[in-house]
Amino acid sequence: MVKNEQLKEKQLFPVGEANVAYQDFFVGQSYLSMLVSEPDVNVGVGNVTFEPGCRNNWHIHHAGYQILLVTGGEGWYQEEGKAAQHLFPGDVIVTKDGIKHWHGATKDSWFSHVAITAGTPEWLEAVSNALYDAL
Repeated sequence: MVKNEQLKEKQLFPVGEANVAYQDFFVGQSYLSMLVSEPDVNVGVGNVTFEPGCRNNWHIHHAGYQILLVTGGEGWYQEEGKAAQHLFPGDVIVTKDGIKHWHGATKDSWFSHVAITAGTPEWLEAVSNALYDAL
């Protein structure tokens, strides 16, 4: 059974299009809707929606940070060397400069969050199936 399937069509913010710009940094399908695209604002704000089982690669934000506002479904967030956190709507994650981490949907649920991001991301290796499947 797939949970929170309504997120693929309707949620608080627009689901957006298939996330082809970043598809090389994800396992599975994600969708992106940029909510703030002002050239004179140096913070990106986007709604990211993950299909069940989708997650992004490990990554680091340099000279910045990332704030995740969970708006729907169930997901995971993990910092290197720490246990994964099971995420639900209303959860807020703050990732500080230089912290290696990943986030994405659970195996059986759609997941969405608003990502507020400053700085430059460094995309790293994919989250291994062994690590993900053990969650």
